Amino acid sequence: MRMRHIRLLAATGTAVAALALTACGNGTGTEDEGAAGPTTPVASAGKAASGEAAAQTHRAAAGGRTANGTPVARTHAPGARPSASPAARGGQGGTRTGTSGGTGTSGGTGTSVVLCNGANTTVTAQPVTRPLNHMLITVKNTGGRTCELPYYPVLRFDQMQWVPQADRDTQPQAVVSLAPGESGYAGVLLSAADGSGTGGTTARGLTVGFQGLTPNSSGGPSATPSLPAKGVYYDSSLKVTYWQQEMDDALNW
Repeated sequence: MRMRHIRLLAATGTAVAALALTACGNGTGTEDEGAAGPTTPVASAGKAASGEAAAQTHRAAAGGRTANGTPVARTHAPGARPSASPAARGGQGGTRTGTSGGTGTSGGTGTSVVLCNGANTTVTAQPVTRPLNHMLITVKNTGGRTCELPYYPVLRFDQMQWVPQADRDTQPQAVVSLAPGESGYAGVLLSAADGSGTGGTTARGLTVGFQGLTPNSSGGPSATPSLPAKGVYYDSSLKVTYWQQEMDDALNW
């Protein structure tokens, strides 16, 4: 009797369990975690992968290539042009540049310019009585072509370590040009008439340098004109004029 009662209870429990599983099938699914399918996580992973692929494509395009490494053709907006480098755009025309060989070229016309220097001229340096404490430098064109004297002479007495400056008020309106046989001039103030100059000394030698078509560039070989046997006295007042076409313009300053 007892064994029959136990079997009845077991059968009843099995029926109750089956009934519970049937009740859970109302749309919410069973509570068994192993039986549930990964529906929502799979959909989310798909969206994430799609977004990552789009981001990779965008980054690759920004770097000049697609996601698979293929180069991306670049285009410019209507009317837009890539900016050219300064070298590609070129400089201003008409700029004249000199060379150490004594010739230059006019960028606007292509005309050759010959510079006056120690190779195609004779140079003399002679102290004058008026104005006081002045010296006249004369440059004569001994070549077969017209030459030019830009700016002012660069003077060096003996082994002096500084360069006399030019008086700006003597700058001519045009570059001095010498036909064959013609002469150009520059005046030199050697020392202050009132004795205000310092560091006075007597020089025995002189070198006259020529500038090119740009300031402080070389215009070619220098000249070494002779000085008087007693030498030339100068002090800190030493100054020169720009090259002049006329002798009077070089001395009257």
